[in-house]
Amino acid sequence: MEFESTFTGFADRSEAGRRLAKSLSHYRGKPDTMVVGLPRGGVVTAAEIAEDLELPLDVLVVRKLGTPGHEELAMGAIGPGGVRVLNEDVISSLRIGPDEIEAVVRRERIELQRREHRYRGDQPPLGFAGRTVIVVDDGLATGSTMAAAIAVIRRHKPARIVLAVPVAPVETCEHFRRLVDELVYLETPEPFQAVGYWYVDFGQVEDEDVVRTLARVRSRTSAAV
Repeated sequence: MEFESTFTGFADRSEAGRRLAKSLSHYRGKPDTMVVGLPRGGVVTAAEIAEDLELPLDVLVVRKLGTPGHEELAMGAIGPGGVRVLNEDVISSLRIGPDEIEAVVRRERIELQRREHRYRGDQPPLGFAGRTVIVVDDGLATGSTMAAAIAVIRRHKPARIVLAVPVAPVETCEHFRRLVDELVYLETPEPFQAVGYWYVDFGQVEDEDVVRTLARVRSRTSAAV
């Protein structure tokens, strides 16, 4: 996809999801197909896709592992089931020791479990085995958390993994193209800056927003059955 120099950004995560849904229309109503959003913001984007394509929606909690002293810099990510993806280049360049890594992992594992319980409650996961899984976030930068999400999904032997994001750097897209069966993206602006730079409204999404969004889509899906 060629970069359009006129691109100035998405209005918000919902608009980005609606635009992505058009590029995913070949999955509309397909059996054994589901949409998975990464919280928090990715769930808002994924919800628009799930509703437009008339597909079930689930959430997959993954947590970035922030570098000690520089928490915004990811040295990896974790996901459910003990999945751990580490950025060895960052760890090596900053000489981060095993004990430091384990301390961050323990802290983020607690938060991961808290969020899973908050978002899902008693609702069981939909299950990835044998299904086409469209995994969605509101954008990719380095992609550490998405790499962990894909590792989690892959463990469950899906039929197909489709990665869908509104915006990402070219090099990140090229990396993930090798990790999934299909990659769908809308924009690859250069210089990239950051995901939030390409949204007019990139306001904080709270836990309650995620819970409410999941409940809304599930109720509509149930009503349609």
